Amino acid sequence: MNWIERMKSGILTRIKRDLPEGIWTNCKRCGETTYQAALERNSWICPHCSNHFPIGHGRYVDLLADNDSFTEINPQLATADPLKFRDHRRYGERIREARRSASMNEAIATGVCTIGGQPVALGVMDTRYILGSMGGATGEKISRLIDRAIEDRRTLLLVCQSGGARMQESTFSLMQMAKISARLRRLSNHGLLYVCLLTDPTYGGVTASFAMLGDLIIAEPGARIGFAGQSVIKQFMGIDELPEGFQIAENVQEHGFVDCVVARNELATTLSRLIALMAPAQDAMAACRGTTES
Repeated sequence: MNWIERMKSGILTRIKRDLPEGIWTNCKRCGETTYQAALERNSWICPHCSNHFPIGHGRYVDLLADNDSFTEINPQLATADPLKFRDHRRYGERIREARRSASMNEAIATGVCTIGGQPVALGVMDTRYILGSMGGATGEKISRLIDRAIEDRRTLLLVCQSGGARMQESTFSLMQMAKISARLRRLSNHGLLYVCLLTDPTYGGVTASFAMLGDLIIAEPGARIGFAGQSVIKQFMGIDELPEGFQIAENVQEHGFVDCVVARNELATTLSRLIALMAPAQDAMAACRGTTES
C-alpha cells in the first residue's frame, strides 16, 4: 500500500511508542509537554505558560533552605484516629495510604534551617497527605515549631498547601485553628517575624487561621486561596460561573489579602532579603515595647 492509499484509508504512518515514565511531563493548564529535567531546573514552572506545578515538601525545603542547613524536628508525631471514623473507607486506611504517598507521618514537615544565612523555623505542608488537611497532629507540630522559633529566636516561615481542616477528626481538628493562633500571638509578643507562603491550594480552616496571620503574606502565582472551594460556592449560589480570577493569588492580592505574589524560582532570594530587612526591625520594636512597659 503506497502513502496515498494509506492517507485515504486513515492508517497512521507514525509508530506510537510508549515513553518511560519520569521523562516527559504534561502541563494541565496549557497542555504542552516538557522534558522533566528542564522542569526541575526551572523550579517546576511550565516554560510555556508559567504554570506552577504542585511539588512536595522535600522540594520546597531544597528550594528555600540553604544547602544542608535543614534539620527536621518532631518527625515521629503522627495522626491518630480519635473518633474511629469511617465513611466509605476507614480513616485508618486513609492514613496508611497517605504515609506511603507522601513519605511522612503527617501533613506537614517541620524543622530548623537558614535562608540566606538567616535562622528560620520552617514548616511545609504537603497535599499528598490527605490533601494537606489539618488534623490534631498537624496543629501540634506547628505549635512545637513556633515554640522552637521563640526559644531560638528564629523567623517563622510556614508554607501553606491545604484543603482545610480534616473532617475525620471533627473538633480535634477545628481546635487547632485557635491553638496555633494563640501560639502565633506569643511569637509576636516576643518580637519575632512570621512569614506565610500560600501555595496551591490554600483553603478552609488553614486560610481562616494561620495562613492569614502572617506579618508578611506571600503567594505563588496562580495559587487558589479562599475559604470554601469554587465548586461549593457555585453550588451554594446557584450559578454556573464565577468572576474571572476569583480566589486566584493575583486577584486576592488586588483585594489586599496578600502582600506580594512571587514566582517560585525567585522565592529563596526574595525571602532572604525580606527576612534580613524585617527581622531586625521586629527585634527593635520588641525592645522598645519592653522598655516602655518597664
